[in-house]
Amino acid sequence: MESREAIIRHIRQLSFVGKAGSNHWTTIDSSHNGNVPADNSPVELVLIALGACTGSDVVSILDKKRVQLSMFEMKVTGERAKKFPKVYMIIHIDYSFAGDNIKEKDVAHAIELSMAKYCSVSAKIKNSVEMTYSFSIMDVDSGERKTMRAC
Repeated sequence: MESREAIIRHIRQLSFVGKAGSNHWTTIDSSHNGNVPADNSPVELVLIALGACTGSDVVSILDKKRVQLSMFEMKVTGERAKKFPKVYMIIHIDYSFAGDNIKEKDVAHAIELSMAKYCSVSAKIKNSVEMTYSFSIMDVDSGERKTMRAC
């Protein structure tokens, strides 16, 4: 088993900074009790962590397939329960790709591998959250956009 450690330090009100093995500080803030957040909240960081985790996998897998991306981004949306602890009940990831001659099957395979095998954030939450995803591919030369939805 691999061990990791994070240090989280209180700054003021509901603001914290945290760092882990990379030794880079991240600011975290919350909007509880009327506080106006100055940074991402812990629950927002869950969505960001999920996107960065699966995104890293997808880029690595597509690189191995020699797929050239001119643009790649994800929009991760989550619906939270109305009652405390207000956990995410549904999370959807919309992947957007642009490039020349990107094959739908390569993108679908990369996403499926990430979500089923490699992304540790997804693996941790998938049994307690309904997770869905979709993707679209924009061919830079033709301007044609293809959309594929999967679960």
